[in-house]
Amino acid sequence: MPDAPYGSRVNAEGRPDRRRNRDLYAVAAATALVAAAVVAGHAIERADGSLRVGWPPLYARWEPHWGPGTPAAVLVAAAVIAYGPPLADRLPRRALPLVGWAASAAWIFSLALVDGWRRGFAGRLTTKYEYLTVMDRFGDVPAALRGFTGHILMDAPDNWPAHVAGHPPGATLTFVALDRIGLGGGAWAAAWCVVTGASAVAAVLLALRWLASEECARRAAPFLVLAPAAVWVGVSADGYFAAVAAWAVALLAYAASRTGRLSLIAALGAGLLAGWLCYLSYGLGLFALVGAGVLLAARTVRPLPLVAAGALVVPAVFTGLGFDWWEGYRLLVERYYQGAARIRPYGYWVWANLACTALVIGPACVAGLRRALPSVRDGGARRAVALLVAAALAAVVVADVSGMSKAETERIWLPFALWLLPAAAFLPDRARRPWLAAQAAVALVLNHALVTGW
Repeated sequence: MPDAPYGSRVNAEGRPDRRRNRDLYAVAAATALVAAAVVAGHAIERADGSLRVGWPPLYARWEPHWGPGTPAAVLVAAAVIAYGPPLADRLPRRALPLVGWAASAAWIFSLALVDGWRRGFAGRLTTKYEYLTVMDRFGDVPAALRGFTGHILMDAPDNWPAHVAGHPPGATLTFVALDRIGLGGGAWAAAWCVVTGASAVAAVLLALRWLASEECARRAAPFLVLAPAAVWVGVSADGYFAAVAAWAVALLAYAASRTGRLSLIAALGAGLLAGWLCYLSYGLGLFALVGAGVLLAARTVRPLPLVAAGALVVPAVFTGLGFDWWEGYRLLVERYYQGAARIRPYGYWVWANLACTALVIGPACVAGLRRALPSVRDGGARRAVALLVAAALAAVVVADVSGMSKAETERIWLPFALWLLPAAAFLPDRARRPWLAAQAAVALVLNHALVTGW
């Protein structure tokens, strides 16, 4: 996919190669955006406290620290930088997604343990804002679903904690199900989020293989593993949401690029996961844009009828059990403006959210985006990857301008950010290790300098 060795002074035609400098200019622009968001954010927060975050633009607080995960995180990063590119190039086809999944899980878990076992892992989903605090209120699941919307508003009796109220009940029911099968408590819930969240790497690799090419998947693999996004996947339910979205897209990619019985099953599975996704998070209906990118890349709408049929199943079940999605969304918007969003200034967050995204995807992806987006006009694999990336970027822009994502987008937009990462496949061969090192450095610095929260 790359067009010239990174750092070469001339290109294949003998003319000076300016692409390397343009990559660095893109990263410098992103760095300036982040710096502006930090400086302006701290000034606003000192002046009136309206941002309601500890270390703008991130929902975090400044607390340099290290922990038991520090040596492991450094070792994982060093191993991926040193051996990731050649290993990704040589692994058997079937092994690549599994190795990517395992390596991503190791990276996520080690970063989480930088904050310690309790604070960084087992206690993440047990705070007063989280899902595990309401397990005892779902003893009768149908009754809980029928009454779910009655507890969303902040002035409602026994109002739900922030994360429960802020999502459809599918998110909470996931942890209820784990509890019912004997995997209750914060450690099991965290393990679920890490393992499923890491599986998103495998899903993206398969989607790239089916929709673009094997080479694209192999080139993207180390960047998917070592993304700074791992800081927020471990441990938040949004990492799990990102995985559900990724597998829905992967199945759609298979259905759109293949024929036969398996492609029909894949289309139905993509629809089922898309329906489930909408009952995990209200905002992830925007993933229809990424799905459209898949169909554009494959130049077909053949899977749509089965996808649509599958997508109706989950809403039918929840509606039959008494949960009204539209009423839930309406009440969520009302609650959203009962809380911090009421005073958080749109004029700051509409651009500071993008600074958060730059941190989540890292400098390599920023440089890759500069190369990838113009390739929507190309053919073949380059066009397919560029369309996926452009679709994810479009979803981010829509979410941003909606005003329903003021702060915490480093976590909330993980499902979209994941599909920006394949842009790094456009980086030249000789650049891969330096850019991977930059990715790891961003993640390690953020995780050791700040204590993130949600």
